[in-house]
Amino acid sequence: MTRKEKALAVCDRLEEKYPDAICSLTYDKPHELMIAGRLSAQCTDERVNIVTKELFAKYRSIDDFAAADVRDIEEIIRPCGLYKTKAQSLVGMCKAINERFGGQIPDTIEELTTLPGIGRKTANLIIGDVFGKPAVVTDTHCIRITGRLGLTSNTDPVKVETDLRKILPPERSGDLCHRLVLFGREVCKARGERCDACPLQDLCSAYKKKKS
Repeated sequence: MTRKEKALAVCDRLEEKYPDAICSLTYDKPHELMIAGRLSAQCTDERVNIVTKELFAKYRSIDDFAAADVRDIEEIIRPCGLYKTKAQSLVGMCKAINERFGGQIPDTIEELTTLPGIGRKTANLIIGDVFGKPAVVTDTHCIRITGRLGLTSNTDPVKVETDLRKILPPERSGDLCHRLVLFGREVCKARGERCDACPLQDLCSAYKKKKS
């Protein structure tokens, strides 16, 4: 089985297991996803969702964030960790959107990654969920699981993204990444993985190696 064939099988099986491929970050507006994505660095999505409930109630627009007092943002997002750096980048990215993109979130990875605090992971998330374009969000779940499956031999996020773009159907890649998060939390965990309950067991290079 080629990597491309395996990738298609993984898409099919996880689509069956998790029909609803939804983002685990809570948001209503495009800029809220961008901000939540920034806050999720080295922080759980669950904690981000708790923090953004207060944050988005107080700051409702890109303009609000651009004009915000960084110190106030710091206090609200403190539970997310790295709060000083994150607060600076939240205000900075919204100012940059107003100054360089006419108040509109750009729709390319190249432009998004020029914004303070936005790396390729968050840029791909926005590209896929907001603009409906092909995206590969290489978070820890994606990197770990695709590595175990043998879809990539890399661990660097950019290299993993490049590998996966070569073998995933573009129209299914974004949803697969959301499903990998659900799968990683439930079955293919970082520690204590549940191989006995895994629908991908026969496709998994790591499992075959463990049993050989």
